[in-house]
Amino acid sequence: MTVVVIAYLGLMVAAATAVYRLVVGPTLADRVIALDLLLVALMTAIVIDAADRGTTAWLNLLVVIAIIGFTATVAVSRFMERHE
Repeated sequence: MTVVVIAYLGLMVAAATAVYRLVVGPTLADRVIALDLLLVALMTAIVIDAADRGTTAWLNLLVVIAIIGFTATVAVSRFMERHE
């Protein structure tokens, strides 16, 4: 098995545990952290794919996902701070 396949398998495990916590997680904070983990796994998969192919075509998408993820996390945390 190559290093890329091993990395993708690790990301699949991380994504599966995040989806489990997203569905089961009893609090909103658990679900927000699970969504953050899913976004980080997605961004890591994009980086691994770009490095494996030797292209930078999808790296702009990586920046957009990071900005949206950060903004959503801050917005939800402010919401939780005011309503709990």
